[in-house]
Amino acid sequence: MSRESFQASLDELRDSVLGMGETVTARHRDAVTALEKQDRGLGQYVVDNDDEINERYLDIEADCIGLFALEQPVAGDLRFVAASFKIITDLERIADLATNIGQYVVDTETELVPRSELVAIGEAVGEMLDDALIAYAREDAMLCETLTERDEDIDSHCANATDRLFRNLLAENPSAPALEDLLADVNRQLLTIRDLERVGDHAVNIAARTYYLTEGDDALLY
Repeated sequence: MSRESFQASLDELRDSVLGMGETVTARHRDAVTALEKQDRGLGQYVVDNDDEINERYLDIEADCIGLFALEQPVAGDLRFVAASFKIITDLERIADLATNIGQYVVDTETELVPRSELVAIGEAVGEMLDDALIAYAREDAMLCETLTERDEDIDSHCANATDRLFRNLLAENPSAPALEDLLADVNRQLLTIRDLERVGDHAVNIAARTYYLTEGDDALLY
């Protein structure tokens, strides 16, 4: 394979990763919208369409393996293909988290954390994901660095939401038959907070891989 043809394959890989990223961010937005509106139909849509993301992941994984096999890449090419492979892994996991949130919307009856608070977290981590993909598209190291700082704010918001959930739980006085259902909803809302926080973590991972790609520095990887 000529260098020009190999570079074209690398460009196609970037486009494929960004295309998968667009689909995953759309799926995350759908999950957050379902949460905001308590739209069980939209939540079920997110759950039912997870296979599409998994198939795209497998296709791009095969492309990465093929690029390694076709030619011995120079150091920069090697970092790019390896970073792209790691990034699609994070994207696939974000899609799984969106599926989880969709299922929580379908199943949850009792709201112990204000919906607006969860939606605000969901929108913030969605913006982080958008910016992480922009950083990858542009190989923007400075944008990568800002995402780590923003993740600390997300962690703080999630901790506050968890604290509020437990305070509201203590204020409840359910009858014995209703207690089991209430605790199930508590668990689902705790998992919603956890999964939203993890979306932010994966966005930071994408930025860290891009930073390593552009700078050859693993300082943001953890």
